[in-house]
Amino acid sequence: MAKAIAATATINRPIDEVWASLTDWEHAPRWMTGIDSMSSSGDTEVGTRLAFRARGKDRTSEIVALEPGRSVTLRSVQGGVSADYVYRLREVSPEATAVSLDATCQTTGLAWRAAGPLIRFAMRRTDGGQLDALKAQVEGGNSPR
Repeated sequence: MAKAIAATATINRPIDEVWASLTDWEHAPRWMTGIDSMSSSGDTEVGTRLAFRARGKDRTSEIVALEPGRSVTLRSVQGGVSADYVYRLREVSPEATAVSLDATCQTTGLAWRAAGPLIRFAMRRTDGGQLDALKAQVEGGNSPR
């Protein structure tokens, strides 16, 4: 898969609080740009499906890897495009958490492969600020406790 996003941020909150906000799927649209609504088919575990509405279209994502409290990988497949969003958390101190987002995109089929660079550019443009928005959300006191 080709890299689309590599971002990091330090959030001045304990790792448990950051994890709770990151995996509060109902409230993810507060920090996930372009997402109008999101719901989960169950608890945060491998195999859980997330349904979301983005730019007027219903879409789905699946949790494909998980280390509770530390990392979660979301995979979306739409047509010939597969995208993985990997969020990782690391405790910097008892009151600060480093968060990273690595997003990759793979395209299949001639038309989709040709569109790959444009799709990755759109991912960077739309989702590249997610961690800054998550930081503002969590530090602003609107995170679940």
